[in-house]
Amino acid sequence: MPHRDVHVQATRSMPQQKIEIFKSLEKWGEKNILIHLKPVEKSWQPQDFLPGPASDGFYERVEEIRERAKEIPDDYFVVLVGNMITEEALPTYQTMINAGSRFHDETDASLTSWEIWTRAWTAEENRHGDLLNRYLYLSGKVDMRQIEKTIQYLIGSGMDIQTENSPYLGLIYTSFQERATFISHRNTAKLAKEHGDIKLAQICGFIASDEKRHETAYTEIIEKLFEIDPDDIVLAFADMMRKKITMPAHLMYDGRDKNLFDHFSAVAQRLGVYTAKDYADIVEFLVNRWKVKDLTGLSADGRKAQDYVCELPPRIRKLEERARVRAKQAPSIPFTWIFDREVEL
Repeated sequence: MPHRDVHVQATRSMPQQKIEIFKSLEKWGEKNILIHLKPVEKSWQPQDFLPGPASDGFYERVEEIRERAKEIPDDYFVVLVGNMITEEALPTYQTMINAGSRFHDETDASLTSWEIWTRAWTAEENRHGDLLNRYLYLSGKVDMRQIEKTIQYLIGSGMDIQTENSPYLGLIYTSFQERATFISHRNTAKLAKEHGDIKLAQICGFIASDEKRHETAYTEIIEKLFEIDPDDIVLAFADMMRKKITMPAHLMYDGRDKNLFDHFSAVAQRLGVYTAKDYADIVEFLVNRWKVKDLTGLSADGRKAQDYVCELPPRIRKLEERARVRAKQAPSIPFTWIFDREVEL
C-alpha cells in the first residue's frame, strides 16, 4: 500500500451526560428509527435481479446482460465499479459506527434500539455490494481480479474521516454520506436508463431507495439531538463541515494508481454522478432539514457555528465555480478495473 498521512485525532470519550441522552432516547429510537428498517422477508435480495444459476435459460439471460453492457461506455463502468467498491468496504463502516461511545455493542447481540439499528442497517447495506459485484462479474466488461484487489486494499486501509469516535460527529457524517450515496446511485440509475439498460437502472434505483431510507433515519436522529442538545450538536455540525466530509473510499488503491480515488471522483464529476455542486446542495439540505437558521438560545460559540454552516453552501458554490472556470482539458488515463482502457477524467 502507498504511504499516506493520517490525521492526528482525539479519541473522545463521551461525557456521562451525553451517554444519558442516548440512553433516554432508546425508546424513542425503537419507535422512530427502527421503523425505517425493512423486515428481511419483505426485502429485496440480489438474486431477485440476476439470472438464477439453477434455472433454465441461465446462459441466455447472462448473454442478454453482456449484450446490454456492450452499449454502455467505459466511463460509466468506472463510476459503477467505484460505487460498488465503496459499498463492499462495509466492514469498515460498521466498525466506525460501533466505535462510537454510545453505539458500542459490547455483547455483539445487544437488544437496545441503537445496536439493533447498527446491525440491521449493516445487513441491509450488505446487499448493495453483493448485487453490484455479481452484476459486474456477469457483464464481462470489467477486470474482476483488479476490482477484488482494490476492495481488499480498501478494507485493509480503513478510513480517515476525523469523526474521533464521537457519536455526534459520526451521525452527522453518516447523515451526509447516506444522502451522497443516494444521489450517486440515483444518478447511475438515470444514466443506465439513458444507455438503454432498464435492468441495470432498476438495480441502481433499488439501492438508491435503500440509501434514502437510511438517510432519513440518520437525519431524524440528529434532528432529535437538535431538540435536546442544540449547542453541542451545532458545534459538531460546524466541526465536521470545517474538516470537510471525506468520502469513505478515499483510501482506494488498486496496487498501481496512488490517486485512484481522485481519478474515480473526477470521472463521477464529469458524468454528473456525484459533483461539487451535490456537496454544496447536501450541506444546504441538512441546514434546512435541521432548521439550523431558526436555532435560538445558543452560546456565543454556538452562534458562530450556526452562522458558519448557514453561510457555507454559497461559499462552496463560489469556490466550485472558480475551480470550474480554471479547469483545463482533462487527460485520459487507464483504469485497471476495465483492463487498462483509457477514460477521460
